[in-house]
Amino acid sequence: MKIRKAVLGAALLVAWALPAHAHVGVGETSSFIAGFRHPFSGLDHMTVMIAVGLWAALKGGKAIWAWPGAFVGVMLVGGVLGMLHVPVPFVEPGILASVVTLGVLVALAIDVPVSAGAAVIGLFALFHGHAHGTEVPENAAGIAYLAGFALATVMLHAIGIAAGLGLGLRLRGLVRGAGAACAAIGAGLVFGVI
Repeated sequence: MKIRKAVLGAALLVAWALPAHAHVGVGETSSFIAGFRHPFSGLDHMTVMIAVGLWAALKGGKAIWAWPGAFVGVMLVGGVLGMLHVPVPFVEPGILASVVTLGVLVALAIDVPVSAGAAVIGLFALFHGHAHGTEVPENAAGIAYLAGFALATVMLHAIGIAAGLGLGLRLRGLVRGAGAACAAIGAGLVFGVI
């Protein structure tokens, strides 16, 4: 019953999300609550953050905390770079690529060393963080926004981990199917059909 609730909860969150809004100037960006709500506002955010958790659960061991930790840490660095107007090339394509790539990594249950997975995840997190850092003011309200964004990101990673671990080895195919759905959503975003 707990497994079904976790999967249903994750499915409802993804269904509730709107299409990608990883663009400068979308929505309020000056409070903790706005930052917390933002990751729940687009399919790109929802799928990537849940996919990180799913992939970490498939890998197991240190990846369960290292990969989400890498995402959140590098995302915050990217956010600060964005706030400081430090240019990072290919942010939007990188965000879209993250949805497809992480979905494929989960769908194929790609097994890489923890450090390699953290590097891949960190690269994508830099793009996500930078996109949102460019939106926020360079003051305490901007820091509050990033803190809310980070907390929501941790929660979405936890949903992915809980779903992945809850389904376990018996239903590993369902976890991989969720990865395929993530890749399909990413392809839909890339080609503008979602």
